[in-house]
Amino acid sequence: MSELKRTQLYDVHVAAGAEMVDFGGWEMPIQYPGGIIAEHLYTRQVCSLFDVSHMGRLLVEGPERKAFLQHVLTSNVAALDVGLAQYCIIPNENGGAVDDAYLYMFQEDNYLLVVNAANTEKDLAHLRAALQGFDCTITDISADWAAIAVQGPRSKEMLTALNGGAQMTEPMKNALGTVSLEGHYARVAKTGYTGEPLGYEVYVRSEDAAWLWNRLVEMGAHPAGLGARDTLRMEASMPLYGHEMGTAPDGSEIPIFAVPLAKFAVSFSEQKGDYIGRAALEKQHKYFMKYMDRDFSDLSGLPRKIAPIALEDRGVMRAGMEIYQGDKLVGWVTSGTMVPYFKTEGQGLSTVILEASGKRAIGLCYIDSDILTDDTVEVDVRGKRLKAVIPARHMSVGAPPFARPLLYGVEEDEHGVGGGDRAPKALELVHKALENHIWRQEQCINLIPSENTPSRAVRLLSGSDPACRYAEHKKVLAFYEKEVFYYQGTKFIDEVERRLVEEMRAYFGCTEVETRTLSGQMSNMAVFSALMDWKNRVDRKHEAKRLGYVMNNHIIKGGHLSAQPMGALHDYIAIDPVTEKPAVVNFPVCADNPYKMDVEETKKLIDRYRPELIIFGKSMVLHKEPVAAIRQFVDEQNIPTTIMYDMAHVLGLIGDHFQNPFAEGAEIVTGSTHKTFFGPQRGVIGVNYKEDDLKYGLWKTIESRTFPGSVSNHHLGTQLGMLMAAYEMNQFRDVYQKAVIENAKSFARSLKAHGLDVAGDPAIDYTETHQVIVSVGYGEGPEIAERLERNNIVVNYQATPDEEGFTASGALRMGVSEMTRFGFEAADFDRLAALMADCILRGTEVKEEVKKLRSEHLEMRYCFSDAEIDEALENLAAKLV
Repeated sequence: MSELKRTQLYDVHVAAGAEMVDFGGWEMPIQYPGGIIAEHLYTRQVCSLFDVSHMGRLLVEGPERKAFLQHVLTSNVAALDVGLAQYCIIPNENGGAVDDAYLYMFQEDNYLLVVNAANTEKDLAHLRAALQGFDCTITDISADWAAIAVQGPRSKEMLTALNGGAQMTEPMKNALGTVSLEGHYARVAKTGYTGEPLGYEVYVRSEDAAWLWNRLVEMGAHPAGLGARDTLRMEASMPLYGHEMGTAPDGSEIPIFAVPLAKFAVSFSEQKGDYIGRAALEKQHKYFMKYMDRDFSDLSGLPRKIAPIALEDRGVMRAGMEIYQGDKLVGWVTSGTMVPYFKTEGQGLSTVILEASGKRAIGLCYIDSDILTDDTVEVDVRGKRLKAVIPARHMSVGAPPFARPLLYGVEEDEHGVGGGDRAPKALELVHKALENHIWRQEQCINLIPSENTPSRAVRLLSGSDPACRYAEHKKVLAFYEKEVFYYQGTKFIDEVERRLVEEMRAYFGCTEVETRTLSGQMSNMAVFSALMDWKNRVDRKHEAKRLGYVMNNHIIKGGHLSAQPMGALHDYIAIDPVTEKPAVVNFPVCADNPYKMDVEETKKLIDRYRPELIIFGKSMVLHKEPVAAIRQFVDEQNIPTTIMYDMAHVLGLIGDHFQNPFAEGAEIVTGSTHKTFFGPQRGVIGVNYKEDDLKYGLWKTIESRTFPGSVSNHHLGTQLGMLMAAYEMNQFRDVYQKAVIENAKSFARSLKAHGLDVAGDPAIDYTETHQVIVSVGYGEGPEIAERLERNNIVVNYQATPDEEGFTASGALRMGVSEMTRFGFEAADFDRLAALMADCILRGTEVKEEVKKLRSEHLEMRYCFSDAEIDEALENLAAKLV
């Protein structure tokens, strides 16, 4: 044992009573007195510490460091920027793995490559042999820096506290940060080998290692050893070199593309050139793609794959055990054991993690490539064939802050099929609809910022004829661009649509408006489709080019889903050949206010990327967008771009009390017509191009990508309701918008005064829009939103810019527009703030007080209500019955 290497934390492990073992030449803790099962469960429930200082830490420096790493790694190093890391594999010429590794870019002038402990010397020899011809160096800095993995649901809370409450990294995986932990310099990576959605690897100077370890233990973290590290990574289906990489149980070399992570770790970008193993990997990839399409006609190129495996019979799998289908040997277990998990009860967001735990026999295997998910196999366990299954995965990390086990065999809800006498069901539906209507309209206070209640006139008109009719139409050049309808009986709707366009032009202050889109999402899709078509207008003989770089608000920073590559932008955005990711660059935000754009940093990014399209707009919006400043900059720099503002949430605030997008330089504005704009659920597109502008052709394309590109029947009844809403908005906009902004500021001040943590800048009363955001604690948003709903206050739980997703939401996003329409003023919002504080902070039941407050505000404002229009609406309602 004295010849074994020891990490900087050896004495700490011994003092804690760890059982020390030989691990790849290192004397490491396999477990602590509590045992592996307890360590595994504590990681999943709270936070565990893992000494990973035995891993090799290699500093790569020099002018040709990037070119060298491109040559010796499978990943596209050019895709890395400062503050990012990437999983990678060190390949050999045969397409096998020398090792897998992580590459970090903490600084501009070097890279940190972290490799497996037992492979460090072998990896160094391999890498140094490849150094010839490259002007760079590799330095083993493992002795100078210690590494501690801090993994589990409370890891973020603990490290953030040590960092003085400041965010350490962006909330996405592979983000990096350089921080001061109570005065100790540290580099933090949002990475780890446990599968935890909240997990970090912290690099500190060797002399600081024991301090950090002991300080985290004081805060509630528990030490964990190699045993729990193995069960955790196995549950997460993460490969381990020597098991799922390297040499297979039959003595053959495991191809890199046999490992599922290869699809993330291997790049064939032109940026990489002819790197080590590229030809072999391209051949593997060809077969990998065939197998993805279930073409198993030729298994010679990639005969086996790494996959999860779970025992259904009682027993325990171990590495090397044979796997059969019938009499055919189809593979081997590569990793296997009994893994603990916490039991749960409830469904969806109501799922509760219990203190009780269970165990399951799971692992990974190297199995024939034509074995599919859910196929059953048999594992030879000491001469006895035990039934097993190939699941898709063993756990999910899609609901942070907890990793959640996926137990094979848990049945999904059956898809029901209607039957029986429908008459009682129809009556029940009517009764329940009435009950819900009364609850939402008379007993609840609705603060969801993306909702509003249309006036009675809007609702009645939306349900009147021509609802469910058709009125397809387009402008035809042969008739001097006059609208031609393809259906009869459309003269009235033609008049309605022409008047609606006129009213919306007046509202926007722009030249052209398209009102046929059915949602804000569809409006965006029509614009993106038109921009792509416009880009390709001079060349129709080749495959259409997608949009180049687009700048937008990241969804984590409150950006619209419809402006993301995962949303409406998906089919129109190009892939950047350097990063191999969608060509999107996000607006940077201010360090002291993540809800506000950093204009000067934005200008730098615009100058660097020269985006074809700049999309303003957010769904979590407290501030005006800097349209005028960015318009001035792109004009001064002569950057050819299109400026679009997705005003879905703030469409009803266009005016002197918020901002006038076209006057500030926007070219295209899209929006939803049922949020702050109080119409029916539709979409709208406005542009400010004139007929002699070059981009007027883009407007014509937007029209054609709306019809026939996006809609056929454009829901004619709601066009009537939309026209009424436009009349109301143009008539009452000044007083309505003024009241909304004043109420939002007043509500924010009251919430703060009653003890709640209001996000935003107090110098502007926290908001410049209809929205107010309250922080309620990491991951507490869903439960508190549910509690408020039980008390008849309906809000929207929301992840803040430093949180990982909706299940980790620590905030409530609220809007005042609907209650403003029902007459709420500052005093009413103050009463509401007090009730909410009682409910949130003290758990008080306030339902009856909320119902009383709501009952005092049942009459809608900012709509037409004189006797003549009331009589006309009664006549219309009588005909609709």
